Amino acid sequence: SEHYETADRFPRHSSKFHTIMGGHYNPAAEPKADQDLQKLKDAHIPVAFRDKCAHILVDLNKCRRRTFYNPNKCEHERHTYEECQYYSYLQRVEAKKQQDVIMKARKAEIEASQK
Repeated sequence: SEHYETADRFPRHSSKFHTIMGGHYNPAAEPKADQDLQKLKDAHIPVAFRDKCAHILVDLNKCRRRTFYNPNKCEHERHTYEECQYYSYLQRVEAKKQQDVIMKARKAEIEASQK
């Protein structure tokens, strides 16, 4: 059966990943599953935004407050946050593909055992 792990298909350092992702990789934009919940609470991050990229949102919001939400400032932080959101999306897509392969295999097993 096919294996859809992102890391196995095209690791971040591989040329295929660089081609897909525009030729660069920003390790600061890596989604993290384990967030410091107290830090998020102290930074007043709403629960709806406490996802795998919330650790980047803390710094982005600090910059936004410091610059009075000037849209021309904090571009690097905003780009890093958006990049993290995109990487998180890619992870969810790959997880769904892997789940679909597993469910298809289970369905085939059930159909084979019923014959």
